[in-house]
Amino acid sequence: MKLKQMKPKSQETKKNLPKIVSQAKWLVAHQEFLIKEKKVTRQRDALAAERRRLPMVKIDEEYLFEGPKGKLSLLDLFEGRRQLIIYHFMFDPSWEEGCVGCSMFTDNVGHLTHLQARDTTLVLVSRAPLAKIERYKKRMGWAIPWYSSFGSDFNRDFNRDFGVTTDKGESHGLSVFLREGENVFRTYFTTERGVEALGSNWTFLDLTPLGRQEEWEDSPGGWPQTPPYTWWRRHDRYDD
Repeated sequence: MKLKQMKPKSQETKKNLPKIVSQAKWLVAHQEFLIKEKKVTRQRDALAAERRRLPMVKIDEEYLFEGPKGKLSLLDLFEGRRQLIIYHFMFDPSWEEGCVGCSMFTDNVGHLTHLQARDTTLVLVSRAPLAKIERYKKRMGWAIPWYSSFGSDFNRDFNRDFGVTTDKGESHGLSVFLREGENVFRTYFTTERGVEALGSNWTFLDLTPLGRQEEWEDSPGGWPQTPPYTWWRRHDRYDD
């Protein structure tokens, strides 16, 4: 009985590679695609303009957070600046380490002085006790301010309408606040793929021919693809 010879995977996918053309033809295709990209960019600009005009809600509830230097109010988290962005980092009080996806997001946060130059503060907030947060933060090598809302209704109150913190468990999200004197207003919230756009890992991969290599993507047949999220690791665990 003769066994069927299997083609190496590299040969199996080679026939599905994008068409190979001259530099001149590549430039034409690139310029045609650039027109579509610019259209989407203008649409994002229009959406951002609409976002800046969304109504906002005044926060009257007193919430307390714990940081390395003690208790802080929501107003304190602004650090004197006019705008505050809070990333709701998934870290249940019963967990020993933070969410892998939230960890990947945090790895992508750049130097905070650039935001601070525009009167904006960015912090993380989790329900885990501060001791667990500090231990995990040290392990990950992060310098971003990270506060505990343990014992507070902050996460549940702010994310009730979006299902971020419920009796069934945790999810992630991002809230934006504006300060006018001593008054604090919530202006915006997003979660799931609304937060994904802020992570450069995903946006970098979206520029490549193979993409994110996840099953939901529309890619040529034979392209390497895995179930979504399964390849994610904390940055110190890819060797496991």
